[in-house]
Amino acid sequence: MNRYLIVVDMQKDFIDGALGTREAVAILPAVEEAVRAFEGTVLFTRDTHTPAYLDTQEGRNLPVVHCVRGTEGWQLAPGLQAFADARGCRIFDKPTFGSVELALFLAESHRASPIADITLVGLCTDICVISNALLLKAALPEVPIHVRAGCCAGVTPESHANALRAMEMCQILVEES
Repeated sequence: MNRYLIVVDMQKDFIDGALGTREAVAILPAVEEAVRAFEGTVLFTRDTHTPAYLDTQEGRNLPVVHCVRGTEGWQLAPGLQAFADARGCRIFDKPTFGSVELALFLAESHRASPIADITLVGLCTDICVISNALLLKAALPEVPIHVRAGCCAGVTPESHANALRAMEMCQILVEES
């Protein structure tokens, strides 16, 4: 059975750029190690906006321009990009918090060859990680969905902890490391 690791939005703007945090910087080595050690398929998501971001609903609610396609802030962390390039990993560009395209891809993959489990790591626990975890749980209700808490960071430590609790309530398996 196939196993998947989903690396959510480990991009410069979320690590140490426009929306970066100390916590995001701190998890980068753990995420890089998780990617290197994972035995299965690694997929990446990349938050992707246009220069007209501030004119979108998200931009009006979060008025910080970030992850504009082609900019430095949109890029994956260098070590993760090098891994993705070397392994030919698929990257899902997403214009919003969750990737419907990723969920559909994994649902189709599951029909073709059963998925044993899916693990998520990345940023931000309380926005994009939880959104993708819930989309995947809805698309694949019998596939165990894991989130590695030590490889995630939220907008704040409190919102990170709240998101982990919310995911646990939705039968997503939260692991410490």
